[in-house]
Amino acid sequence: MLKSIHSTQYQTLITWLKDARLAQGLTMRDLAKKLEVPHSFIGKVEQCERRIDVIEYIAYCRALELSPVDGINLLLANI
Repeated sequence: MLKSIHSTQYQTLITWLKDARLAQGLTMRDLAKKLEVPHSFIGKVEQCERRIDVIEYIAYCRALELSPVDGINLLLANI
């Protein structure tokens, strides 16, 4: 079994988050400021070098004004 950061489902979720950031015209630094994390955190997440846990995922979604449920539904549709 692949580690979750290498799974197609995880990559789909991260792509969804990255696309939302870009659609809002936010840089990685902008999003990092909202989340109060170093900008390298955003880069590592978006490059699938770092996995986010459920609490971080919810905070990430809120910072992007996304519904965490929409991301979960996206995963469920791709299983």
